[in-house]
Amino acid sequence: MGRAVRETRRPVLLFLALALLPAMTIGVRADDEPVFRIEFRDGKVTPQRLEVPAKTRFKLELHNLGQEPAEFESKELRKEKVLAPGASSTLVIRTLDPGEYDFFDDFHLDAPPAVLIAK
Repeated sequence: MGRAVRETRRPVLLFLALALLPAMTIGVRADDEPVFRIEFRDGKVTPQRLEVPAKTRFKLELHNLGQEPAEFESKELRKEKVLAPGASSTLVIRTLDPGEYDFFDDFHLDAPPAVLIAK
């Protein structure tokens, strides 16, 4: 009876291991993504030019260090994120073709746009 129970458990354990494998690899992959910091301070965006890897998933850490709200916006990337004063957030960029992608603070349109440069 012990052998029959062991043989019945094997397929169940194999199924569970295979079912959990994609979840484990996704978790590892997410930790390997490059992270880049962008700061907003009352109309000023730092850095003005940011080089990022092309054809690679990465994260943008957005930090509003100012006293006014800020909004990361990029029409080319189809991304936007509003940040209250003192707030931080993260955007995941799936992949970019090589090129330049403008972004700006939508609450401070008088400031020059910044650019992501995918290489």
